[in-house]
Amino acid sequence: MTNIKNIYDELGWEEASGYQVGTRMKTLRDEGGFKTVLLKLPKGFHMDSHTHIYNEQHIVLEGEYESEGVTFNSGAYRFIPAHKNHGPFTSKAGAVLLVIWDKMK
Repeated sequence: MTNIKNIYDELGWEEASGYQVGTRMKTLRDEGGFKTVLLKLPKGFHMDSHTHIYNEQHIVLEGEYESEGVTFNSGAYRFIPAHKNHGPFTSKAGAVLLVIWDKMK
């Protein structure tokens, strides 16, 4: 079955638990250890360093964020291997990210 969602509409956005208040998430896929979400970071966003058991990918769709001394602007792609500490993250003006977590084989 094909699952079609519009990434630009306002349907399906929820508060992102585990993130700073005001952070919103729209889940596009969540099955078998694979998860794809849109993540809206609010102005003044901050998140401490952390790690995951999954590989993580970011594509910045709008805005920008900073992490580990690097600014990731609109259009940037970032791959973070599983078990690698990453962050902290900040976003002065906010951003929209496509985030993909995939389990290791």
